[in-house]
Amino acid sequence: MNLLSNIGPELLMGMASLYAHKLRSLLTMLGMIFGVGAVVAMLSITEGAQKEMMSFIDQLGVNNIIVEAREAVDRNELQSVRAISPGLSFRDFRAIQENVSGLAAITPRKRFKPQKLLPKTNQEPPQLIGVLPNYVEINSLKLVSGRFFDDHENQDSAPVCVLGETAKVNLLGYDNAIGKYVKVNDTWLQVIGVLTPQSTGDDVEGMQAANRNNLIIAPLNTVMRRFEDNTSYLKDEIDGIYMKVGKGADSIETSNVVRAILSATHKDAGDFTVIVPAGLLEQRKQTQFIFKVVMICIAGISLLVGGIGIMNIMLATVLERTREIGIRRAIGARQGDIVRQFLTEAVLISIVGGLVGIAFGVTLSKVIAWQAGWSTVVTTSSIAVAFGVSVFIGLLFGIYPAVQAAKLDPIEAIRYE
Repeated sequence: MNLLSNIGPELLMGMASLYAHKLRSLLTMLGMIFGVGAVVAMLSITEGAQKEMMSFIDQLGVNNIIVEAREAVDRNELQSVRAISPGLSFRDFRAIQENVSGLAAITPRKRFKPQKLLPKTNQEPPQLIGVLPNYVEINSLKLVSGRFFDDHENQDSAPVCVLGETAKVNLLGYDNAIGKYVKVNDTWLQVIGVLTPQSTGDDVEGMQAANRNNLIIAPLNTVMRRFEDNTSYLKDEIDGIYMKVGKGADSIETSNVVRAILSATHKDAGDFTVIVPAGLLEQRKQTQFIFKVVMICIAGISLLVGGIGIMNIMLATVLERTREIGIRRAIGARQGDIVRQFLTEAVLISIVGGLVGIAFGVTLSKVIAWQAGWSTVVTTSSIAVAFGVSVFIGLLFGIYPAVQAAKLDPIEAIRYE
């Protein structure tokens, strides 16, 4: 209660002073508004990017290893590579399966780009991929409806498929797709399942940029036996291998064994890439941390400029109110009372500027997400950090003018014109 009775008069005087000079107060607050807004917006961008990255890495599988065939730039390069290496093949798949310990599941992948599709779509045509049934376990996939194909359907080369969310909408619309058929080239495939939407994430080095939702997934044997790759006899027999490392095994160490086996069978032709999401996660975390620090430093400069503005205007206020300070001192106000009075005004500027800046930052992050298509996440911690820093800067840059005001000689201050 005593604290409130001591601060209350200074608080009311500070608010009256700010209201009396509305335009000047607003201009002083602009630095804090833009600074706090920039901090909130920058932190929301980095938080959104980190969330997207974590989602994408999680869908790739932190315990997974992915081998991708590296496509040649042109036919001449492809011919020179094939003179050394036969490309990614079932032989590589069997060599890894038999010689690498600690694998919980493994599947080859064969990918096709359909030449004809029914129903027709004006959107980007989906890719057809053939995999083993354990693909759903390796990639922790979930289905909105239906089911994934099983081992019997793979062995029988059954004409069935599972659609990604985008492929389902583009081909069959928003109605229930289970039991319907899609024609890929000359083969009709019955839809038995639809996947939940997948995060597309950023492009990963070594992986073809593809929409993970725009897929037609069929049993591996169905794809190998019912579809012919007539585009080039030099192409890889398979174009990818997915592996899931079991509990207790290190995915990075296991990937080194996989890389060594493939390097030996491919004679160092460099026609494959081994992707380890666990290692990729560490790299992205370091990159995100550096980006976050840089963004905060840039936003911090705005806050620093705002603090300098507060100090400048408070020094001018001290000069304007020198006579008032002298009168207050003459009727019994102590130096601490004068310090508290001017410090309260400085902090009020930073608090009001901080609150407006938070609203500005949240709005800015939404505008960035809408215009640039980025994912932004405004967290309570980012708001707390930005607001806390703004109040701290108000205190820091308000101390010097407040102390200067308290040091004024009462007699000289009263005589000041």
